Amino acid sequence: MKARSFLLAVVLAVVLLLGAAAALWWSMVQQSPLRLAEQPLELPRAARFVPRQSALSLHWLVDPGRLPAYAQAVAPTRQRRSAREGMEQLRDGAFALAGLDYTSELADWLGPQVSLALLEPAGAEGAMGWVLALASRDDDGARRFLQRFWQTRSLAGTDLQISRYRGIGVISGRGALLGRDPQPLATALIDDDLLLLASGRGVLEQALDGSQLDELHQLGDQELSRQLRQLGHGVALLTASPAAMETWLGFPAALSQRKDLEGLVAALVPERADLQLEGRLRFRSPVIRRSGAAELSAPLLRASGGPADALALLEKPAQLLKSDVGDPLDQWLGPILRSRLERIGSPALEVIAELDEGPLLWEHLNDGWLLGSRDGRPDDQAVDAQLKQKGLVRSNLPGESASLNVWTQLQRQRSHGKEALEAQLAVALESESGVAWWSNALEALHQRRDQKALEPRLDQLEALAADGASLQQLALAEQGARDQLQQWRPWTLLQAVAGRSLLPAVHGMAMAVSAGEAVSAGEAVSADIPAATDQAEASDTLRFRARLSFA
Repeated sequence: MKARSFLLAVVLAVVLLLGAAAALWWSMVQQSPLRLAEQPLELPRAARFVPRQSALSLHWLVDPGRLPAYAQAVAPTRQRRSAREGMEQLRDGAFALAGLDYTSELADWLGPQVSLALLEPAGAEGAMGWVLALASRDDDGARRFLQRFWQTRSLAGTDLQISRYRGIGVISGRGALLGRDPQPLATALIDDDLLLLASGRGVLEQALDGSQLDELHQLGDQELSRQLRQLGHGVALLTASPAAMETWLGFPAALSQRKDLEGLVAALVPERADLQLEGRLRFRSPVIRRSGAAELSAPLLRASGGPADALALLEKPAQLLKSDVGDPLDQWLGPILRSRLERIGSPALEVIAELDEGPLLWEHLNDGWLLGSRDGRPDDQAVDAQLKQKGLVRSNLPGESASLNVWTQLQRQRSHGKEALEAQLAVALESESGVAWWSNALEALHQRRDQKALEPRLDQLEALAADGASLQQLALAEQGARDQLQQWRPWTLLQAVAGRSLLPAVHGMAMAVSAGEAVSAGEAVSADIPAATDQAEASDTLRFRARLSFA
């Protein structure tokens, strides 16, 4: 009996120890900064006070106090301290835009949900208004902050107006925030744990008006909720109206000014040291053509190679370069492609892109550009006819395994007081295994056979986990990513918030664009879709996924 009792005691002790260890492990997992990446994407309660017609809205769904710990956890060992400090500076700068000091005013009570909405002015003139919603971890935090907030500004000479609007207490006045000039401000406390701070009483009343009807606020938007379920998870949710897409996000006017465009919805997803943005552009009718070109592009990727610092896969470049297209994808990416061709200034490159019905693989190497297309697409005779008009002469150079076609142009060269004629290469063409390779440098054609050298760019596309229907794909190395980001307005604003340049941390960038699900049976297809396209091949959603890699 004593032996049995002792054995039972030992077993019980082991079970208790295992249970305690399991509980400790579970608690550590739940509190781990890495769990930020598993945040389910859903609208916060503050979305009730964000009008559907907001120009721009941003819902931050995780505790801002945990961001520095996450940055530290995913950074390399030697960079963990600087990563933490950089994230703290970025977070504090974001709240400083609203005139708030995170450390002294918010850190002890702010919860995991922060929402911001930008509202268009009521008339043709006037400044854009904003509403900031801050969720409290308890019932007293927001109230204490509100008391200190207005007490401080009252002592600074602010005249306060206290009233009630739709049964909610509203305090308004002109307050000087963090050394700025006095600005109109208004606040309201909802259920003791949700604070609304707005750029004026009128803006706050607009938000409170919209909260009364589900048809007016985002929390009652069933279509928005459906799109969030499709996106899955993320730490932040962004919505933008067509006008804000152009003004704030840099989308081309041809796309943003479409009357059938409803707007943009996107989620920000951290993937360890990388950031991924997954979004949807929604239209009122199915206007995006679906294509099977992704299957045709696989042989191009398998045969490609070379130390490229940029890799692009274009579904139908000839379609993208047309100026009279009605497809949203062409209106979005077409101007970007035309601008890139103009900067390079190669007549041969322009001719090939304008004649190629796709798919087309485009690499940028140190020695020049390299294009890969299906053999005979475009037809070399059609290319030759166009290049002849530009003064280029075609020659055939036989080789051991295959012949090489080159187009050259004679140029006068002067050296040591003597003139001579020199044939300058414009483009060379070689075909292998059903793929035509075009380049303005013979060395680039040779480097193409080094498939291992292209693995960094291919890995970027693979990390996107883009589906097989991606119409356009792009992967940029370090310098190319930095060049693109520094021209993008949101990145400029982000650096201003951080108070320093963020470009040195950028290691690369990749992006993929595809059509959404086909329209359901019975829906009409827009007139913008070609007549030969049936409704099963058209979609009302344009999906994109971008991934930013940090060193």
